[in-house]
Amino acid sequence: MNPAINIKDLHVSYYGNDAVKGVSLSVETGNLVGIIGPNGAGKSTFLKAMLNLIPIDKGEIKVLGKTIKEVRKQIAYVPQRNDIDWDFPITVLDVVLLGTYPHLKWFRRPRKEQKDWALQCLQRVGMKEFSKRQIGELSGGQQQRVFLARALAQKADLFFLDEPFVGVDVTSEETIVHILKDLCRQGKTVIVVHHDLSKANDYFHQLILLNKELISFGSVAEVFKPEVIEKAYKGQFAFMNEMGVSL
Repeated sequence: MNPAINIKDLHVSYYGNDAVKGVSLSVETGNLVGIIGPNGAGKSTFLKAMLNLIPIDKGEIKVLGKTIKEVRKQIAYVPQRNDIDWDFPITVLDVVLLGTYPHLKWFRRPRKEQKDWALQCLQRVGMKEFSKRQIGELSGGQQQRVFLARALAQKADLFFLDEPFVGVDVTSEETIVHILKDLCRQGKTVIVVHHDLSKANDYFHQLILLNKELISFGSVAEVFKPEVIEKAYKGQFAFMNEMGVSL
């Protein structure tokens, strides 16, 4: 069986400056993987490169043994909240319905079957009662749950989330984590850019530790060690200890 994701010698740069350098790794199906590292480490860049959302300088990226373009319908992406226009006049239900479009035939609009499925996805994230609201009227945590529902509506095999817990309430974060773990139990693969190290041990099966280069990749027990984390965070390591991040 092909790994869910296989990356060889990935390089990405902006205006001649290295953002990601020589990353190679392989993620097996069914894992919940956190991408961690200090600010400016290239975490979101790495995620977007995997999704072919930004150009790469060199390297090979295979998803389920194929190119991204070949398996695009099997991939769901939840971007950072600041990448979304929350003033756009669209309802919660319509946002989730967008997740059904990859499986519709050309020029066909969602019908009752798709609307019922979208409502089921909203129910799963606890947002069905808000289906007629404009997306901008919701709190940060509620908005994030709606976009997770959109990803669920796509019936994808791989889920990519970029900083999904930033600006969300505790209830929303717990709901999202529970659903992501449940997806992995169903054999899905989930990749999450994450910044809060205090939660890494509870949330993930594996960690990708970046600081432009790949510092470490493996189980949480392998990566989440002081001597390994320090290689990426360097001067920030002492500060993290003062803040109560236990390694």
